[in-house]
Amino acid sequence: MPNYGIEKEEVEQLRKMLETGESDGFLIIAGSKDKIEFAIDAVINRIKGAKNGVPAETRAATPAGETVFLRPRPGASRMYPETDIPPITISDSELEFAKNNIPKPWDSAISEIQTKWNLNKQLSEQLFDSDYLDLFESICTNKANNPNFVASILCSTITNLERRGLDATLLKPEHIARSFELLSEGKITKESLEMIYESIMSDKTKSVEEFIEKHSSSMNEDELGRFLDDLIKSNLSIIKKQGSHSSSMLMGMAMKSLRGKVSGEKINKLLEIKISKILEE
Repeated sequence: MPNYGIEKEEVEQLRKMLETGESDGFLIIAGSKDKIEFAIDAVINRIKGAKNGVPAETRAATPAGETVFLRPRPGASRMYPETDIPPITISDSELEFAKNNIPKPWDSAISEIQTKWNLNKQLSEQLFDSDYLDLFESICTNKANNPNFVASILCSTITNLERRGLDATLLKPEHIARSFELLSEGKITKESLEMIYESIMSDKTKSVEEFIEKHSSSMNEDELGRFLDDLIKSNLSIIKKQGSHSSSMLMGMAMKSLRGKVSGEKINKLLEIKISKILEE
């Protein structure tokens, strides 16, 4: 109170004048008439509102463990122009541009991705929420790569590598686009994509071409045939026992050694042919 020019003696005189008891209180309101009337009305409304419970407001905690009024809750009364920022004039052309570029509703965007690329809803949602939607569309535009496979690589494979602690910022859009370009040309296998991304994200290689140069050891059909013959010979007893079901286990063994060198589809096809010949004997 002394900060506002009201001393203790003056407060005591007001107490005597108002005949207040020990538990009574009073308000001192000073200002111009219109402001005083507004303040008095606010106090009266506040007291009336207290009968209905704690009003909706933001309160601050005090060192004594109590709370005090801080500010009203957000609402129409608090919606006013920002005072420190100068107004900006919006032209008709800007308004027209904004009107013509309103984003599609979430459901409509997901549905459009599903229909356009023939993806399921879950994969469409993952793609829409990722940073790869534009890259996905540019990769799939020439129809050389399967959209489901591309989406799976972008939304699952890369994410899984990130979860292993690898740095996704090292894997640039141009790396991904180049890898799918080489895949569509048959110069790399599907299985090698993860290996390429893992190498780049762990900073072992700087580009797709560098990875290929360091790991270029593709097999021709004769070499693949000899490898599978040796694998079958080493596991002949399992083939005799499990029959055609043994192909899954042998496929897993083959992929450990041939991953990235030969496509899984090619290995599986040749392996099944060789196993069925063994079973026919």
